[in-house]
Amino acid sequence: MMGLPRRLVKALNNMGMIDPTPIQSQAIPHAMNGRDVMGLAQTGTGKTAAFGVPLVAQMLEMEARPEPRTVRGLVLAPTRELANQIMENLQGFCEGTQLKAMMVVGGMSINPQIKRLERGVDLLVATPGRLLDLMDRRAVLLHKTTFLVLDEADQMLDMGFIHDLRKIASVLPKERQTMLFSATMPKLMNEIANSYLNSPIRIEVSPPGKAADKVTQEVHFIAKAEKKALLVELLSKHTDERALVFGRTKHGCEKLMKDLVKGGFKAASIHGNKSQGQRDRAIDGFKKGEITVLVATDVAARGLDIPDVKHVYNYELPNVPDNYVHRIGRTARAGKDGAAIAFCAPDEMGELKDIQKTMKISIPVASGRPWEAMDEPDKPKGRGGRGRGGGGRSGGGGRPGGGGGGEGKPAGASRRRRKPGGGGKPAGQRAA
Repeated sequence: MMGLPRRLVKALNNMGMIDPTPIQSQAIPHAMNGRDVMGLAQTGTGKTAAFGVPLVAQMLEMEARPEPRTVRGLVLAPTRELANQIMENLQGFCEGTQLKAMMVVGGMSINPQIKRLERGVDLLVATPGRLLDLMDRRAVLLHKTTFLVLDEADQMLDMGFIHDLRKIASVLPKERQTMLFSATMPKLMNEIANSYLNSPIRIEVSPPGKAADKVTQEVHFIAKAEKKALLVELLSKHTDERALVFGRTKHGCEKLMKDLVKGGFKAASIHGNKSQGQRDRAIDGFKKGEITVLVATDVAARGLDIPDVKHVYNYELPNVPDNYVHRIGRTARAGKDGAAIAFCAPDEMGELKDIQKTMKISIPVASGRPWEAMDEPDKPKGRGGRGRGGGGRSGGGGRPGGGGGGEGKPAGASRRRRKPGGGGKPAGQRAA
């Protein structure tokens, strides 16, 4: 199988990974030959194995041992959730070998991490902030790191990690193999690619902004005050199936989760105000099916690899169009079917238009009619007018899952009118 070591092939078979996905079949041979790789692929396509398998394979061929406090292979990820997912996969790939993998992320005690690093580690999965903390304490040395992976590099840029990445790059050896994987290709990515990669092979298995083929999408045009009733109505139709519900703010997600629990749903939430232990327990319960509705900010838009998520609800549309793609990428994983349902209030029409432009599609309308703002000369123009009156944006900018300030007050329906014509029942007439 692609010239992989027998021990690794056995580990892959034990994990049920028999046939490679397109990104794996294209990336692994080049990586095995020592080439730098830039992989562009949507979430759920098997990117972790695309870099993890050649990483482990080459380390097994070298039969080397890490020196104290050094790292042979470094994988950087933007969030704790994604780092944990990568760690689980790497541990599976290393099963039955002498290779040891370790994860260092924020939200966990740093002292045990420092102690574990004293012996050195073959594979280190890290978030940039915690890695810099450890570097500042001289607990980890990167001058022997010959393999580097940047996973979900576009999200690291979104989260403001560009300066952290530059600091980390400055201490890495120039002679190394680097792999960069991303779901989208923002302009700043060229700077990252030029700084980190050496004549990389570029692999693109699906255009940026494209959802998984088996995701069905629809949008409900509905007033903000009616969203909760509609969500309850739709969730009640599939109470035994897992559903992810995305909101913008930490406070809003927590309140919605508690309301769903009061309504009899097995719900939990993950966001920036939750401790790592709380987030881990919620995700574990969701994976086991003990929790069927997980309410989340964009902290969970990437890094959740749960094949049986059947429904993704965009209860509030994201401010960044690419985040919509990542959110709905949580369903229809591993070749399964899934549904993505979006709720669009009057003050979210700009976000919806940006999403459809990015994806180059028109999302089918499930109910209601598109909103159209009336002329409001006193209201600030452009996306996210922040005047005191209606139309203020919900908080939650900045880092995914960060939530930001309090939720803004949306424009009331009385200040809007609908386009004439169009099918579907207006959202305002929906029964509570």
